Amino acid sequence: MYIENQTALIRHNVKKAIARLMFKGRLIEDINRLPYRLAPHDAESFRCCIYKDRELVKQRAIAALGFSLEDQLDIEYALLSDYAERALKRDKPSFPILTFMDEACQSCVRANYFVTNVCRHCVARPCIVNCPREAISMREQAYIHPEKCINCGICQKVCPYHAIVFIPVPCEEACPVGAISKNEHGREQIDYSKCIFCGQCARSCPFGAVLQKSQIVDVLKHIISGDHVTAMIAPAIAGQYQASLEQISGALKALGFSHVVEVALGADKTAELEAEEFVERMTAGDSVMGTSCCPAYVEAARKHAKAFLPYVSHTKTPMAYTAEMVKQAWPDAVRVFIGPCIAKKHEGLANPDIDFVLTFEAVEALFAAKKIDVKQSAPAPLDLKPASNYGRGFPVSQGVTSAVIARAQGKVQIRPVLIDGLNKKNVKLLNAYATKCPGNLVEVMSCEGGCVNGPGVINEPGKARRLVEELAKHDTHVSTDESQATCPKRA
Repeated sequence: MYIENQTALIRHNVKKAIARLMFKGRLIEDINRLPYRLAPHDAESFRCCIYKDRELVKQRAIAALGFSLEDQLDIEYALLSDYAERALKRDKPSFPILTFMDEACQSCVRANYFVTNVCRHCVARPCIVNCPREAISMREQAYIHPEKCINCGICQKVCPYHAIVFIPVPCEEACPVGAISKNEHGREQIDYSKCIFCGQCARSCPFGAVLQKSQIVDVLKHIISGDHVTAMIAPAIAGQYQASLEQISGALKALGFSHVVEVALGADKTAELEAEEFVERMTAGDSVMGTSCCPAYVEAARKHAKAFLPYVSHTKTPMAYTAEMVKQAWPDAVRVFIGPCIAKKHEGLANPDIDFVLTFEAVEALFAAKKIDVKQSAPAPLDLKPASNYGRGFPVSQGVTSAVIARAQGKVQIRPVLIDGLNKKNVKLLNAYATKCPGNLVEVMSCEGGCVNGPGVINEPGKARRLVEELAKHDTHVSTDESQATCPKRA
């Protein structure tokens, strides 16, 4: 398992511990001991003391059980067993999909430029001369007055010693739409009217203060009860393990899933219908169309790039079409989407055909809890039918575009453009593309490099991309006009 940082390992251990208790049938009886097991008395403390560590483990467990920490009163006095009991009685997950652990937040200082002791007190003093707000004075070394500084960064650029550094607030810096900011107490809070659920704040916080509300208990409850539970695996799963899709299917069935279906099947349908829609739009005189597969980007268009919203494809996502296929094949099945994306959890809440959503990170915790090694798993056939190489190529940048180009079969000229990763600049660029775009088919990936770099992955993105591309080479089920299959221009 690829561990991005220490907070990812802590999240994994909390979910694994909860899953083990579920498989043992001892969740309610033993969960109150969990903080003591994960933060024993002889362990090295990550924070001020072992008691603070245990409190943070407890709150991570509450989020892993599927609850918002902001809603809990007197949380330090509550028992984990009470939350476990409520989780087992819950019918469905609730909005929002993210929650904030106030106890973990370090109230990072306001983003600012800071003069380090590398400053040599030079005579030239370009930082003072070039500052547009006279915010810098010279003491023992240069000093930036925070009340005057506008964070333009000119001083950093002109310093000959590179003595000035920018100190960011990581979660705020990572958010492409300004949805997270400090409240009156100096702690971060998420504005869900702005949030696009891309998960970048959760990934970037060095203290792990932003958490997903997990649905592992909801899914395991149905599996352990013997219900028919179908796993719908996103194409990016091929990049998570050095194993075949059949081995991944075998591992999931060993976990207790009744059927395993490729979401790449839904991607094939998305590509087919997006190609038809694109041809119709261009024939009707439209200048541009954006793809529809990434829910974080679509949410960004709805809330922050409204000028581009009319140009977003009306075609449903691969997850939505796959859920329809599963519902038709097994009407009574519990449908679980498994993918790399936090935004898919938000999409799942709004789709009645989706019961639950698990990230790859959560599923890896379930495998670990049951001691299932995917690479050693006996292969089991995927259900329904195999997907095309184009559908399997969706999770890497340009994969959606390649599939649409292949399906369009040269009926209209396609000039593709790629926005590879949403940041503050690219959100503005998306808005601008509504009036002036260098191409006519815009593919937008919220995560740079595609879904293989999502906030819920468990393999290094570069390796994951190579594995996905290798799988996508196997079979071609649709023909492509090679003259049309050009790489998109990058934003």
